[in-house]
Amino acid sequence: MITATEQLEIYLESFTELQKRAAGRDLPWLRQLREDAFARFCEVGFPNTHDEDWRFTNVSAIARAPFQLAQDGGLSNEEVEPFRIKGAACQLVFVNGRFVRDLSSIGKLPAGVNVNGLAEEINGNPRVLEAHFGRYLDTRRDAFCALNTAFADDGAYVHIRKGTIVEDPIFLLFISTVGDAPLMSHPRNLIVAEQESQATIVEDYVSLGESTAFCNTVTELVAGDNAVISHYMIEREHRQAFNVSTLRIQQGRSANVASHSVLLGGGLVRNNVHPVLAGEGGECLINGLFIGNGQQHLDNYMLVEHASPHCGSRQFYNGILDDRAHGVFHGRIIVHKDAQKTDAKQTNRNLLLSDDAQIDTKPQLEIYADDVKCTHGATIGQIDENALFYLRSRGIDELSARKLLLFAFASECLDRMKASPAREHVEELIHGHLLEVAHSANRFATGIPSEDTGRKWEEIG
Repeated sequence: MITATEQLEIYLESFTELQKRAAGRDLPWLRQLREDAFARFCEVGFPNTHDEDWRFTNVSAIARAPFQLAQDGGLSNEEVEPFRIKGAACQLVFVNGRFVRDLSSIGKLPAGVNVNGLAEEINGNPRVLEAHFGRYLDTRRDAFCALNTAFADDGAYVHIRKGTIVEDPIFLLFISTVGDAPLMSHPRNLIVAEQESQATIVEDYVSLGESTAFCNTVTELVAGDNAVISHYMIEREHRQAFNVSTLRIQQGRSANVASHSVLLGGGLVRNNVHPVLAGEGGECLINGLFIGNGQQHLDNYMLVEHASPHCGSRQFYNGILDDRAHGVFHGRIIVHKDAQKTDAKQTNRNLLLSDDAQIDTKPQLEIYADDVKCTHGATIGQIDENALFYLRSRGIDELSARKLLLFAFASECLDRMKASPAREHVEELIHGHLLEVAHSANRFATGIPSEDTGRKWEEIG
C-alpha cells in the first residue's frame, strides 16, 4: 500500500507520459480537456464514505494500490473466442482499454454506421468528435469521471447516422489481462445515435488471469430526437478486479433509451447510470440485475434527471446476494422545475440468501415541479419458504427448486429486454451464474453439500 502523496506521484508520472503519446495530443481542445480533468482529480482525490454518493462504498483499496497504466496485451483469437457473442452485427475487441483491430470483426453494417477505435477516430476525424466528446460528462462531480477524462486515449466510437436502423447488436468486448504490477485502464466510449436511428450496443467486461486490475470506464451516449437505443453493460471480471463504470446518457426529443446492467463478477464494482431527459417526450428505462457471492461489493448508483416536460422514466433493479456479498442501490430522481407532467417510477427488490449478506438501498426523489407522478420503493427478503415447500411437494428436489425460484426472480430483469442476441447472451450468463449461487444457498440452508441433479431449467419449469 502507498500514501496519498506517493499515489499522486504515480498518477502524475503516468499522466505526463500519456500526454506525450496520446491520440490528439496536438489538439488544443482535447489537451486542455485532459489537463483540466487531471487538475480536478488532484484537487479532490478519490471519494470516501463521507461523500453522500459514496456513503456505502469504501474505495480505499483502489486509492492505496500502486496502479500502473496498462499497456497493450498480446492475445490470440483462440483466447478471445470464448467471450464472443453469437449474432452480433460487429464485434470490437479492446485489450486493456485499447482497440485491437486484428481481433475485431466489423461484419456487415448498414452504410450509415461507423464503428472504430476512439484513438483512430481522434487522429482521423477530430472535428466530428469535438461536438460531443466530454460535452455532457460532469468531471467536477465525480473524481472517477475526472480520472477517466484525464487518461482518455482509446475506447469505442460508434456513430449511427439519421434514420439508420441496425438490427443486430454492436458488441464491444473489453478484456483485462494480468501483469507483474497492479494495472489500470481507462476506456472511453462515445456513442452518437442521430435522430430516428435505432441500435443495440453491448459492453461486456471480462478478464484473463487473476491479478489486481482496475478498469475505470466512461461511456457517453447521445440519443437524438426519436432515436431508439438499447444499451447493455455486463460485468463479469474476476474477483480481484476493481471496476467503475459510468454511462452518461443525453436524450433528445421523444428519444427512447433502455439501459440494462448485469453485474456478475468483480471484487469491487460501482455502476453509475446518469441519463438526462433533455428533450420533451423522452422515455428512459433503467433495468438491472446484480448477483453477488463470496465477498463481492456491487454498488449501483442511478441519477435520472428530468429536464423537460412530458418525459417518463422507469428504474427496476433486482439484487441476489449470498455469502458475505454486499450490494448497494442508490437511485436518485431529480425533476427540474420545467419538467411538468413527469412520470417516474423507481423500484429495488433484493433477495438475501445468507445471514451475512448485506444490502443498502436508498431510493430518492427530488421534485421541483408541481404536476408530476413519481413513486419509489424498495423490498428486502429471502426465498419464500412456502414457494419452496410447494415445489418440493410436487416432486422437485430442493436444489432444483431453489434454482427455479432464483431464476424466476432474475427473469424480471430479462423480461424487460427485447428478444435479441443480446438478451440470449445475457440469459445464458445468468443461468450459469445462478447455478453457483443456488448450490451455495442450498449448502447454507441445509448445512450439507449439494449434488447437482443435472436437470435443466426447461425441465424444472
